[in-house]
Amino acid sequence: MKIEAAVLRRRGAAYPYAKSRPLAIETIDLDPPGRGEVLVRIAAAGLCHSDLSVINGDRARPLPMALGHEAAGVVEALGEGVENLAIGDHVVMVFMPSCGHCLPCAGGRPALCEPGAVANGAGTLLGGPTRLGDGDGMIHHHLGCSAFATHAVVSRRSLVKIDPALPLAEAALFGCAVLTGVGAVVNTARVTAGQSVAVVGLGGVGLAAVLGAAAAGASRIVAVDLLEDKLALARHLGATDTVMAAGDTAAAVRALTDGGCDVVVEMAGSVRALAAAVAMTRRGGITVTAGLPPAGTALPVDIVSLVAEERTLKGSYIGTCVPARDIPRYVALYRAGRLPVDHLVSGYLTLADINEGFDRLQEGHAVRQIVRMTP
Repeated sequence: MKIEAAVLRRRGAAYPYAKSRPLAIETIDLDPPGRGEVLVRIAAAGLCHSDLSVINGDRARPLPMALGHEAAGVVEALGEGVENLAIGDHVVMVFMPSCGHCLPCAGGRPALCEPGAVANGAGTLLGGPTRLGDGDGMIHHHLGCSAFATHAVVSRRSLVKIDPALPLAEAALFGCAVLTGVGAVVNTARVTAGQSVAVVGLGGVGLAAVLGAAAAGASRIVAVDLLEDKLALARHLGATDTVMAAGDTAAAVRALTDGGCDVVVEMAGSVRALAAAVAMTRRGGITVTAGLPPAGTALPVDIVSLVAEERTLKGSYIGTCVPARDIPRYVALYRAGRLPVDHLVSGYLTLADINEGFDRLQEGHAVRQIVRMTP
């Protein structure tokens, strides 16, 4: 079938993207779903820094590629062998498919699926197939989703069924921002009631971490960012304190919290931010990073401090999630009013406006913009 999709054919385009237009809205070919695959009509997809990092060249991916990985939609066709889904079901896409059989999957850590990581790096679906192309050849899949499109074929292992009562424009957020941000707090750091938490970097994922800390019962939540409008939103979402990321930010947080926070979550994706996060973590505390700076970036660590102060530095990928378990839980918290993720939405746009949307994301003022594919 023919679909409309946002295709990236060259990385490192000049900013502003409204002028250089790195993403072209093209009519391309989408093959039917193969065994274990599903055709999804995309309803909504969020703009994320993980997409931006492919556009600007920070994250190397094979090109050409149809971008987009945070999305929700409706099942339109099932490939052979697909179970537990039916045509018309509402689904959220997860950008790390899990095979269910490799050592991490068998150990309950599907976010670290080894075949899924290979497929994502190669720009294919789980197991190696591709379903996108044009007259000149193959177009790669972005993280098994390629969701900036009217339709997508994805692995069944990339989908979680959701309650159809949840609006799809809101459901899209649960596939990346919520899984990553909330999960970093509740799964990776295992924040418990009464602990103090700081969040460094208040994009969509960072603000989701603020929501997660509030839902987990943190007694103090310190939000850190460069922009006052994001600090104001963090206060609205449950932050008890805010600190402008200027000067010695770590010293300011330590002074505010009598020596630092029990848990500090870094979401800015920079070495400077992560170093500050480590410095604002109290003795015996946990620093979690889910930020993704360019590959090869290194962080100097004081080993004596790590040992003598019993510090923990942990990475968090997709919030250490089990998607089939966590997405329904987070949706239930949202519907109970305890995880108001709809407040993360900065606005809506059409597929034709996607380059302008990435300009707003690059500028830092947009949290989550949602591309609506259908009303």
